[in-house]
Amino acid sequence: MARVTVEDCIDKVENRFELVLLASHRARLISSGAPLTIDRDRDKNPVVALREIADETIAPDDLKEQLIHSLQKYVEVDEPEAEAVPLIGGPVAGGGGDDSEVQFDRMSEDDLLRGLEGLVPPAESDDDE
Repeated sequence: MARVTVEDCIDKVENRFELVLLASHRARLISSGAPLTIDRDRDKNPVVALREIADETIAPDDLKEQLIHSLQKYVEVDEPEAEAVPLIGGPVAGGGGDDSEVQFDRMSEDDLLRGLEGLVPPAESDDDE
């Protein structure tokens, strides 16, 4: 019976390995009390799951999403980004709160290479021996 059912399911789920994953997940759902979409006919849960997939009473894409969701350990939740909140209090000690006076040194790649070429490794001391 199960061999015929698997052959019926290949039309719905082309990859046999994916079919096994989906059917086993559905069989576990049935074992945990999920409602059946077909008559049991004294079949065990894996065969019932295959028959449900073959009869298209349950969508393989839905099963795949449920399986992925059940295996996830961390579910990313999209939260709205926080708005910029002004700091409470006055300006920072040691100067004004104006960052426009901050300057950065700019160095070209050529200047950087010349500086690296000018570096000399430290001399070995007698303590290393």
